Amino acid sequence: MALYGAVEGGGTKFVCAVGGGPSDRLATARIPTTTPAETLPRVRRFLLDAAAQVGQPLTAIGIATFGPIELDRQSPRYGYMLPTPKPGWSGAPVVATITAGLDLPVAVDTDVNGAALAEYRWGAAQGYDPALYVTVGTGIGGGVVIGGAPLHGLLHPEMGHIAVPRARDAAGNRDEFAGICPFHGDCMEGMAAGGALAARAGRPADDLAPDDPVWELEAHYLAAGLAQHILVLSPQRIVLGGGVLQQAHLLPRIHAALRDQLRSYIVRPQVDADVSSYVVKPHFGDEAGLAGAFALAMSAAGSA
Repeated sequence: MALYGAVEGGGTKFVCAVGGGPSDRLATARIPTTTPAETLPRVRRFLLDAAAQVGQPLTAIGIATFGPIELDRQSPRYGYMLPTPKPGWSGAPVVATITAGLDLPVAVDTDVNGAALAEYRWGAAQGYDPALYVTVGTGIGGGVVIGGAPLHGLLHPEMGHIAVPRARDAAGNRDEFAGICPFHGDCMEGMAAGGALAARAGRPADDLAPDDPVWELEAHYLAAGLAQHILVLSPQRIVLGGGVLQQAHLLPRIHAALRDQLRSYIVRPQVDADVSSYVVKPHFGDEAGLAGAFALAMSAAGSA
């Protein structure tokens, strides 16, 4: 049996696993995200120790992490963090540290690209190409699979930072919330991430009643972002996850807002009558990134 190392790098913790795949995990660990010098060697040690306990070497390692991160394999800094808001992590040698001294295939990607790949291969987007995955939590990120592979280009998609149109109320008054993104202010993330909800309402999203008017604004901005992704990428299915989507009442609001914003321009049942089966929850829930790390490891090994 092939034995894969999977690493999901997050802002508060690294979730690591060893096994034959996302449904065949033999060992799992959660390592707090502190400094690169402390966290990354602990990740490497867990992978090696877990493989030793299983009694066979790792076949490949997949890393799905927060970013931005260098994905160009021709770059001498492949797998290094680029400038990131995470204090102390800019320039961190993620891949080099985790794989130091190991001669085995490795693949790194963003956590959202990894999640998109996992949902495409085994989950809620299986059989749909292109497939889009968007997560709405502390920030907003997205990944897309086209032709069976995550999209890369100049860098990797930064889907939470697109501009979104301002909402207006029934009287035509414009929403004047400034947005919280330190780079763009009122981009999709700045207007609709969990932090934006809390800043707008003055309390955490979990404390807001389902009928609070802030949820209509949230649905507007998320639908506005999704509408632009639909127009540009033409995905066959959208998987929408993240902590903010744990509010059960939010997804139906997004469905309704998306229909309104597309204005029947795209003549397909998926964005009209069947929108609830077009924009769906993730199969892997909050473990989509870890499943994506397994998918990356398998791709690195040439087995998927």
